[in-house]
Amino acid sequence: MKLLSALLLCVALLLAGCSEPSRFVSADLSTVDWGKDFSLTDHHGQARRLADFRGKVVVLFFGYTQCPDVCPTTLSAMSAAMNLLGDDAKRVQVLFVTVDPERDTPALLAQYAPAFYPSFLGLYADEKGTAALARDFKVFYAKQAGSTPGSYSIDHSTGSYAFDPQGRLRLLVRHGETPGNIAADLKLLLAGK
Repeated sequence: MKLLSALLLCVALLLAGCSEPSRFVSADLSTVDWGKDFSLTDHHGQARRLADFRGKVVVLFFGYTQCPDVCPTTLSAMSAAMNLLGDDAKRVQVLFVTVDPERDTPALLAQYAPAFYPSFLGLYADEKGTAALARDFKVFYAKQAGSTPGSYSIDHSTGSYAFDPQGRLRLLVRHGETPGNIAADLKLLLAGK
C-alpha cells in the first residue's frame, strides 16, 4: 500500500511538472525600455500619471473620437473583456489617449470614452505633449487630408499597451484580439504573472 501511494504521488508530481505554464496571447513587452509613464489630463480636468493607477492593470490605447473603425472596435473589445472579468474589472483601468487634441475636447472625450464602459477615461495633452508621448510609446499617427477643406482623418497605430499592477509595461494587445483573449491576459497580469 505504501508503494502504491508513493507511486501515485510520483505520477501526480510528474503530471503537475509537465503542465503548461500560463502564457500571454498578447506580445510580451516586459524587456523594453520605453513607455514608462505619461503626464496627461483626463476628461474631468484632472492631471494623470501612471502612478495614479498603481495596484490596477492599466490598458493604454491611442486613437481619436472621429475614427471610423479601429478605435470603436478596440474600445468595444475592451468593454467586452471588462464584462468577462466580472468583479476583477474594478482592478483594471482603460485609458483612451487622443492623438487629435485639436478636435477631441475634454467634453467630447467625457462623452466618448465612458460610452464604451463607465470607468474608461479619455486623456489628452496639447499637440507638443501628444507628439512627445507618442514617440515615447512608439506610436505612429499622421493627419490625412479629407475631401473637404479643413477635414481630415488620422492614420494611427492600432495596438493597446497593458501595464501590470506595479506600473510596468508588459503587453501589446493587437487590434482585433478577441475579448476572451484580452480578458485572459488581463487576468494573468492581475494574478501577478
